[in-house]
Amino acid sequence: MNIPFLGHRREKPAVRDSEGIAELLAECELLRSQASRAGVRLDDSQASLEALDQLVPGSWRDDEDTLTWLGNDAGLYLGTVIVRTVPGAAWKIRYDGQPVVRLASGREFDVVDSGHQWAASGVPELSQLYAEVAEA
Repeated sequence: MNIPFLGHRREKPAVRDSEGIAELLAECELLRSQASRAGVRLDDSQASLEALDQLVPGSWRDDEDTLTWLGNDAGLYLGTVIVRTVPGAAWKIRYDGQPVVRLASGREFDVVDSGHQWAASGVPELSQLYAEVAEA
C-alpha cells in the first residue's frame, strides 16, 4: 500500500558484495572466544584449523545452544579459511539462506554442516576437510 504522506519506506541496504559477505561470515565470535581462551590464535590459516582440531571440547558438548552456535562458527571459520586460501573459492548463499563455499570447479561445500559435525564429535577434523577441499 502506498500512502503518500508516509513517504517511501526505506529499505535496509543488503550486503550484496562478496567482500562484505565474507567479512560478515568470518566473525565467528564464539569460536574465536573459545579458541582464545585455549591459547589458539585464529589467523585464517590451515595451521589454525589444525590447532582447533586439538582443542579439548570442554563443556560446549553439554550445552545444546552452545554446541549449535559453535558448530555454525566452526563451519563458517572453515569456509573463511577456504575462501581466503584456495584459489577460485567463494561464498555463495543458497536459496534456503545457507552459506556454502563454491569451488572454482563448481562444486559446493556445506561448511556449516561440517562445522556442526566437528563440534558434536570432533570428526571429521577441520584440517582434514580443508585438505580435501584444497585438493579438489
